[in-house]
Amino acid sequence: MSLNFRFAVISDLHIGLPHTILQTSTPFHLIEVSIPLLELTLEHLQQEELDFLLLPGDLTQHGEPDNHAWLQQRLSQLPFPVYVVPGNHDVPTLLPGEQSIGLQDFPHYYQKFGYVNPQQLYYTCEPVPGLQLIALNSNQFDSSNQQLGCLDEQQLAWLEQVLAQKQDKLVVVMLHHNVIEHVPGQATHPLGERYMLANAPVLLNILKAAGVNLIFTGHLHVQDVAYQEGIYEITTGSLVSYPHPYRILQLRTDEQGQRTLQIESHRVKSVPGYENLPQISREWMGDRSYPFMMKLLTSPPLNLPRAEADKLAPSLRYFWATIAAGDALFDYPDFPPTVRRYFQSFSAITSDGKPALIDNHTSLLI
Repeated sequence: MSLNFRFAVISDLHIGLPHTILQTSTPFHLIEVSIPLLELTLEHLQQEELDFLLLPGDLTQHGEPDNHAWLQQRLSQLPFPVYVVPGNHDVPTLLPGEQSIGLQDFPHYYQKFGYVNPQQLYYTCEPVPGLQLIALNSNQFDSSNQQLGCLDEQQLAWLEQVLAQKQDKLVVVMLHHNVIEHVPGQATHPLGERYMLANAPVLLNILKAAGVNLIFTGHLHVQDVAYQEGIYEITTGSLVSYPHPYRILQLRTDEQGQRTLQIESHRVKSVPGYENLPQISREWMGDRSYPFMMKLLTSPPLNLPRAEADKLAPSLRYFWATIAAGDALFDYPDFPPTVRRYFQSFSAITSDGKPALIDNHTSLLI
């Protein structure tokens, strides 16, 4: 089948109505402008003749019923279909609490956005003829009600059944947690492992066996395109965090049947009261970088003494902001050789040391 379609991805919206933001003492990133950020983005997307929109989780600040209700109503006004999955912030508790919905409540809010069966936390649909979207729930809870990022056995069995019946359709998978590493050591480092799907190898094996090669995720708040064993994972940064990105993608099929996915990234650069939004949010991230960088420097594999880490941390003020923007290139020539090489490894380079700037704008053969 000759597939040609155009769609967009917005991730980690963290929508917070003003009266819900007042309920927390530590607003997450720039929650206070989450709604104007979304409105500006949707205004642009409505001019783009899209076939559909993907939202891979963290739709709300912290699962507040009013925020979910506002968002589902706003999405229903769009001229194109929207498909969503829950993020960890959307369902922070298994059961409903005073300030958040419970896990099983999520599909009931989004029946118009993929969840035609509100009794099930995952679904599959055909956004355009010949394209099969599989939307997974990567939020689970253990026996002590601690939230986990993984896929349960029932969902994995359902996935295998769906893939066995996919025929010749192009399959795209969407979930919140990362399946492929987007930064070095993400799956094992204490700062990165919580963003990974705990049973990612199981999912990757299932997808690889079925010939699926395209995954969309969020959660990490960075612009990145990762590749592993024939599978691309495109993760999109948070709309409420530097650099306030979203993506527009076009899939084309040529006369020989070769499919190309063209990716272009956009950024919101100004909202009322934040006329220089990128600079403000980059400084916001830099102001809060010190504890993060100290933990990175003093944890494996570097294991630096705190006194030495304290000397290096100020030079890394914008390290994570640069990662978040995608296509990062790092070199700290004044750092000790081992530390210098470690931070160079976060650069967007190929195995032979050449720049591979594909995180924001690129074309992939699918």
